[in-house]
Amino acid sequence: MENKRDEVTLDTCLEDTFRKLDRVRAEHTAELKPQEVGIVDYVGRGIARVSGMDSVRSEELVRFPGDLYGLVFNIDPDEVGIIMLDPSENIRAGTEVVRTGKVLDVPVGDALLSRVVDALGRPLDKRGDVHTTERLPVEREAPPIMHRDPVTVPLQTGIKAIDALIPIGRGQRELILGDRLTGKTTIALDTIINQHDKDVICIYCAIGKQSSDVAKTIAILQEHQAMDYTIMVVAAGEEPPGLQFLAPYAATSMGEHFMAGGRDVLIIYDDLTRHARAYRELSLLLRRPPGREAYPGDIFYIHSRLLERSTHIRQEYGGGSLTALPIIETEAQDISSYIPTNLISITDGQIYLSPSLFQKGILPAIDVGKSVSRVGGKAQLPAYRAVAGDLRIAYAQFEELESFSRFGTRLDDNTRKRLERGWRVREILKQPQFRPISVTNQIAALLAVTGGAFDGIPVAEVFGAEQKIQQHIASAAPRLCSMIQSGERLSVDDYSSLLEATRKVVNVTAAQSHADH
Repeated sequence: MENKRDEVTLDTCLEDTFRKLDRVRAEHTAELKPQEVGIVDYVGRGIARVSGMDSVRSEELVRFPGDLYGLVFNIDPDEVGIIMLDPSENIRAGTEVVRTGKVLDVPVGDALLSRVVDALGRPLDKRGDVHTTERLPVEREAPPIMHRDPVTVPLQTGIKAIDALIPIGRGQRELILGDRLTGKTTIALDTIINQHDKDVICIYCAIGKQSSDVAKTIAILQEHQAMDYTIMVVAAGEEPPGLQFLAPYAATSMGEHFMAGGRDVLIIYDDLTRHARAYRELSLLLRRPPGREAYPGDIFYIHSRLLERSTHIRQEYGGGSLTALPIIETEAQDISSYIPTNLISITDGQIYLSPSLFQKGILPAIDVGKSVSRVGGKAQLPAYRAVAGDLRIAYAQFEELESFSRFGTRLDDNTRKRLERGWRVREILKQPQFRPISVTNQIAALLAVTGGAFDGIPVAEVFGAEQKIQQHIASAAPRLCSMIQSGERLSVDDYSSLLEATRKVVNVTAAQSHADH
């Protein structure tokens, strides 16, 4: 028996030895395979031009000395244009470049949640490596039309002016645009914060922003416990333009992994103005011919192929959704300039933020007349459609009426009543930042203002009365609140009961205010 055991042990040792020899032989054989090597002819900020790589493919990764990487971008007859993914200060003319035979990919999976990574998936938060088992290419084709489902499920932002007047659905692409410092990023962060109990994965892609602004954004999300379900993809302004260009595509690949698994994903691109500028910088350095307004001719294509990847896919292909909120910056309120018109034509609607409203303190500064959602009420809860169906048109008419009323001093009673109602609607639509409001509280407040419950109190007291409604509506009408949250349709009697409950809260608030005075 001992001899047999010794023979078995010897055979096992020999098998292990031969297996190791085969592995070593394979590794050495791989190392001895011929590699195509190019020579750097020119190095600029973030780009290199290389000759001698006749068989290289478009979008292939290439390696420079010191484990620095670049991505093949231009393939010309005599040379190859490469965008650098790492700092290029140590690269000189004459440096050798080696093909890798791989396309650029990024890690995907749950391990990325709550992490801050760059456009290549490398950690930036000093919490160690990101350990994932899957990777996806950065550049991927958008889902075919036949794989897509209609957008019907609402994505609640927690912002009354959006959820009531410009509703967004899961799988939609809604552009946020406006001048600098009008609150575009705040709307995006409010929407992320509002997803804390909605089972929605959030991805915030910061492109070309200052590191201090990114740090503030992370601090805000951490303060509101939103980082647990959020991935931060950062390509700061000091990073190479190649990383800024690739960041939104990498973030979208991370989101597509969850979408294919049946999850709902929200992705913020902040902002695509800087993305377009980074691409223009790369194109000028690589001598791509300029087109309209000195942008390269394919600038439309870089954004269309990005945003077409956001959709709601059918159940047999995963059943998830990818909702995109791209942000764009306008100059002097010019929404008809090149890049904004490109993105308006690609997306399913836009939310326009007005500097004049911002300066008046009407926050969020959403211009209802210039904002639109092409999905509209199809992605809205039934209770919303009944309460806010005509509110958008009525509010836009009020704003026109208000502008004309400044020229006259004598107004008839009907006009004065419409103005009084419009001022109260405006007060209701105001909302502090980072304080999203639940669906039930939004509908109760909107029903109260459209039903005339606030008509008897001064405009200055509307905000306080609305706060009282939010505090007491759940106890005043629990059955109706649960019906709204579950997406059930309310009858006319239900709306009358809800309006009566809000009216009682407003009357009590008004009585307390008069007693205090």
